[in-house]
Parts: sequence; structure tokens; C-alpha cells
Amino acid sequence: MDLLLVNGDLEAARKGDRLALERVLVQSRQNLRRYAEFHCVINDIEDAVQESLMQVSRKLGDLRELECFTSWLFRIVKRECNRLKRGMRMLTGDVITENILPIVYPEPIEWRQDVAAALESLPAHYRQVILLRDLEGLTIAEMAEQLGLGREAVKSRLHRARVLAREYLDS
Repeated sequence: MDLLLVNGDLEAARKGDRLALERVLVQSRQNLRRYAEFHCVINDIEDAVQESLMQVSRKLGDLRELECFTSWLFRIVKRECNRLKRGMRMLTGDVITENILPIVYPEPIEWRQDVAAALESLPAHYRQVILLRDLEGLTIAEMAEQLGLGREAVKSRLHRARVLAREYLDS
């Protein structure tokens, strides 16, 4: 997250400007989601992000140093991921340890090689939209802005790219 872009909004949001707070939350969401993907169980990612954003909106006024905003955000989402994991462990009866790691199911190396080959087989403009969406996690609007295309063109290109990749993987 570029602190320079949100610094003015941060100060205004901290002072109670509702529109500035909304901009800060929107700008923070994608980074929180990417961070949560490394610390949460897959089904808890969105819940952790939502809860974190709610906490940020309630407690931003308490933040003393704006320079600490990004690390503060990430600590909140990591704590939320751990809270959700503890809740699941309590339901399942598993032992709760201090070091709770996400459940990782390693995929066979062949799958990764197949996906890499499928991506390489795509024309550059199709490969680019898949990588922007599925690897970088950009929204359709963010992709449209970055590519200089309309939203419908991005959606269409992404759909075609996925169809071609699926056809490659099915063959």
C-alpha cells in the first residue's frame, strides 16, 4: 500500500471524515486480503478481512503514528486469522498451540507444471489478465484502469483466457 497516497486520507479519517475513511478502507482491502491469504485458512480469509476493516474503522482515531498504519493493519488481520483458527480448533477439539499455521495441502508438482505450461501457451494479452486477476488479485475495475480497457472488455478477455487455459489443461 502506498502510504503517500492515503496519508492525507488517513489524517482526515482519523479526525472523523467518513468519506476519507471509506477511501482508506477501500485502498487497504486488497492488501489485507493478500496478507490474509498467507495467514488464514482459505475459508476464513474474507471473514478476517471484513472483521479487520471493521476494527480499523472503529479504532483508527486511536492510532498515534500514521507511519505505523500499514504494520498496524497487518497485525490486526493476522490476529483476526489466528482468532478464527482458534475458534475452529475449539469446535473440532484439536489442541491449540501458540504457533497456529494455515492448513496447506501441497499440490503435486505436475499440476504446477501443467498450469505454468497452460499460461505459457496463452497469447500475452490473455496471460496478462489471468495473472493480474488470479495472481495479483486485482479487481475488474483495477485491471481496466491498468490495461486502459473498459470493464466489459476486461471481463470478456478474462473469460476467453480462462476458457483457453481450461482447454489446454483438458487436452
